[in-house]
Amino acid sequence: MIGHRLSVGLYLLFALFPLYWIIKISVTPDQLLFQPGRDTVTGGGFTLEPLSKVLTDSDFPTFFSNSLDRLFQHRFLTTLIAAGAGYAFSRFLFHGKMVMAALLLFTQMFPLVMIIAPIYRVMAPLGLTNSLLGLVLIYTAFNVPFATFDAVISLMPFPKRSGKSAMLEGCTRFQALYRVLVPLTLPEWRQRSAVFTAAWSELLFSLMLINKNEVMTFPVEFTQLRLQICRFMG
Repeated sequence: MIGHRLSVGLYLLFALFPLYWIIKISVTPDQLLFQPGRDTVTGGGFTLEPLSKVLTDSDFPTFFSNSLDRLFQHRFLTTLIAAGAGYAFSRFLFHGKMVMAALLLFTQMFPLVMIIAPIYRVMAPLGLTNSLLGLVLIYTAFNVPFATFDAVISLMPFPKRSGKSAMLEGCTRFQALYRVLVPLTLPEWRQRSAVFTAAWSELLFSLMLINKNEVMTFPVEFTQLRLQICRFMG
């Protein structure tokens, strides 16, 4: 038992030390931070001036808000479309079902770098560049196939009679989906939420399609900030 707890403690120390280091550096005054021989791990002063500058003298709140807005819109659209598609694939037999499933899988085989130029050619005439809506539509289009297969896997353990029983009680098919099946599969959807968080850190499309600060996202600004720090440090 002691060895198990010691192992867990060492793992947590290893995993959380970078986070501690980031927070410690962010609240350490500059004159102490670059002072030779100074213990910056445990010692040093304390200041909130850098954090206040980031929040008040920069556009960081705007970039952060844009990323959150993009993430929630993408999550809502992807969940809505994938839930309906997953329900259809797991409950019905129809012509072309296997072909459609193969096409959904086929879309995941293309690297993003290869299709960024065609996507730009499509989005520019529609006025969806420099727009969070354009990013939301792109992320939704790319993540719906994976989320659909995820929804099929979540719905398959539940027999078809679970929805039919609700329909016998007077529910429509749509009501049976969101009143019976969605609550049953909600824990699995929470566990598989990584498909949505990928949009938070996505950089390629944001970097290529957006160049206005009003709609800039957090990963793009963070990359530019890191390049500025690298130039400053030499």
